[in-house]
Amino acid sequence: MKSDHQLSRVLIVGGTHGNEFTGVYLIKKFEQFPQLINRSGFETLTLLANPQAFTAVRRYINKDLNRCFLAENLENLTLSSYEDLRAREINYLFGKNGKTPVDFIVDLHSTTANMGITIIVDNDEPFNWQLAAYLNYINPAIKVCNLGNSGRGHNALRSLGRFGICIEVGSVPQGVVNADFFLKTETIIYTILDYLELYNQGKVPSFSNNLICYEYLERIDYPRNEHGEIQAMIHPHLQFQDYEVLHPGDPMFLTFDGQIISYQGNSTVYPIFINEAAYYEKDTAMCFTKKRMITLE
Repeated sequence: MKSDHQLSRVLIVGGTHGNEFTGVYLIKKFEQFPQLINRSGFETLTLLANPQAFTAVRRYINKDLNRCFLAENLENLTLSSYEDLRAREINYLFGKNGKTPVDFIVDLHSTTANMGITIIVDNDEPFNWQLAAYLNYINPAIKVCNLGNSGRGHNALRSLGRFGICIEVGSVPQGVVNADFFLKTETIIYTILDYLELYNQGKVPSFSNNLICYEYLERIDYPRNEHGEIQAMIHPHLQFQDYEVLHPGDPMFLTFDGQIISYQGNSTVYPIFINEAAYYEKDTAMCFTKKRMITLE
């Protein structure tokens, strides 16, 4: 019999956004070859989160599924969009009081921004941080980003699990499978599953407890006119420079008539999700983060 600290059930999710094909096709592969993700110490389940959006090659049908998991929204039966119904169904299956509640969720995403391989952590849960640090230790090219200040820990699909992380890879165009990022994501999933197996056995290897983390500060919108229309583009010097330092006075935007708009802040920041295609509708040109070295217990 497992203790409360051990993991009984792990859920791998792809296609929370229907046009992010990396996760979708990994789920399809794992469903065809389940032995790849089977581990003796826990049950591993898979989920194609938004099948209608995948069929339509769209991020969503009515609304962003990855913003539908606030507890009060899940309980609000007047919300009847396709994604709201789907969120309730997923919560019924895998939520904390669901049919098959899961201990850990791996949520697979891709981005049009140049984020490389990023592990996103949404809260201060030590278990998530230890795993993120381990993945960075195994592969130092992996970046770790803390979105806790953004509120994503409350309304994202991965919030249904006791623990959970997001794997975000890019730059990948929407509706495209990129073999390089597919294979890198697949490798990380196997590493996570092996780590969880070792965790259940009390055999997690020791590794450096220092971790560079990019901590969410705020989101930055495009310059707009009084009608809400975008008036500038990401400056060419900033495009694809995710995780690179932005100094006060550095170019941020270029207006359509050629004027440079510089960063006016007082301190250096590290932008991420620069020019993410899906974020135009969310009034987000990029997110600012600060770079920190943290020491894990």
